[in-house]
Amino acid sequence: MNTTPVTSRPEPEPADVGVLVSPAWLQARLHDPAVRVVEVDVSRAAYNDWHIDGAVHWNIYADLRDAEYRPVPTLAVQRLLERSGITPRTKVVFYGYGPAMGFWLMKLYGHADARILDCSRDTWRGEGRPASSLASEPGPASYPLGEPDARLRADHEAVLDAIGSRATTLLDVRTAEEYSGERFWPFGGMEPGGQAGHVPGAVHQPIDGMYDDRGAFLDPASLHEIFSAGLHRDGELITYCTIGGRASTAWFVLTHLLGCDHVRVYDGSWAEWGKMPGKPVNAP
Repeated sequence: MNTTPVTSRPEPEPADVGVLVSPAWLQARLHDPAVRVVEVDVSRAAYNDWHIDGAVHWNIYADLRDAEYRPVPTLAVQRLLERSGITPRTKVVFYGYGPAMGFWLMKLYGHADARILDCSRDTWRGEGRPASSLASEPGPASYPLGEPDARLRADHEAVLDAIGSRATTLLDVRTAEEYSGERFWPFGGMEPGGQAGHVPGAVHQPIDGMYDDRGAFLDPASLHEIFSAGLHRDGELITYCTIGGRASTAWFVLTHLLGCDHVRVYDGSWAEWGKMPGKPVNAP
């Protein structure tokens, strides 16, 4: 009789796949110095309560937008990457409230390896995966940035030029209340001195219902149906929302999950357009 003790083998490490990564893939690499995890949110409250072990925090309003909600300049992005311990060779994995916003920013500056965690924060914690309430403090890094890729970004002048153009479709991915002008901000309320409504000619393309009950993206066929208002149009697409988070999510789905070309994000979005004097607005 063979009396050699049987030893259990560890589960094989999940394969390196695509721009969407599973919780198991990320957990297997949390201590890899070549991987940096970034939580993207509108405040530090959730991060301070708990976050994925080793993750750094990017505050949309403090790190990615200036006091007037405009996108921060290249030098500010470079400093953010460097204090986050990110170099040109780092695998960067985003999660949280606005992971696609971080992903899009990295691609805007040509970063080679950016990913999105394909589940929600609640799913990560609910599955008992490593979490911490201690802020991560990466060592210093160097990341000299070049010019942003104009093929990914649209400014307010490009949006103005798109009004009435047959070559470009504007996709407003906000809620019906924002699109109709009932509110300026997504969670209610107006902006003093701002106009609520939508860019004239913009197609309303809300992005509700893109995730399953684990917070993972739906299959391509289901996403294709959700984005039917934008997918069946020729030429270029420009997405916009309020501060760029939902517009970046739409861009990510359209380009990386559905294979669309010629999609740009108006990252100034309604927080910029709705406060600029003289910009045309369709409102009640």
